[in-house]
Amino acid sequence: MSESFRAMKESGVCPMCESLKNGRIFSDLKDRMFYEDDAMFCFFEEHPRAVGHAILFVKKHYEDMTYLPDALCASAFLLAKRVMNVLKYALGVKKVYLCTMCDGNVNHFHIQLIPRHPHTEIGSKNFVKPREEHIEDENLLHSVRRMLGYPTQ
Repeated sequence: MSESFRAMKESGVCPMCESLKNGRIFSDLKDRMFYEDDAMFCFFEEHPRAVGHAILFVKKHYEDMTYLPDALCASAFLLAKRVMNVLKYALGVKKVYLCTMCDGNVNHFHIQLIPRHPHTEIGSKNFVKPREEHIEDENLLHSVRRMLGYPTQ
């Protein structure tokens, strides 16, 4: 987590809302983004727990799933399902875990999608594995963008 991100959270400001309100998304996020519509966007995690770890963000601020309007909740989880299937195909994995952990009013509702690769043990330990640095994979990014109909730039 960057220092500016951490500072915003500590002062009670949602960094994602602040970024969206000012018409900017963190600069490196655009390079990892593979889907966007009026309500949501998806990108590869900067510090993934596994190769292909992705995040689905709802643009409007909600603390957690219980605050989402039903139609938006349905859309978010249908998109998550679609992205999970694309990741399964693009990465050659059999499972993609879905997790959402929102723990405070400055936490912006999001869904984490964590692929379980063949060499990975089954189970919840995958949600707490050490984070790695994102390794840019242009082929994976372009493949996922293409399958989701997102411009490859």
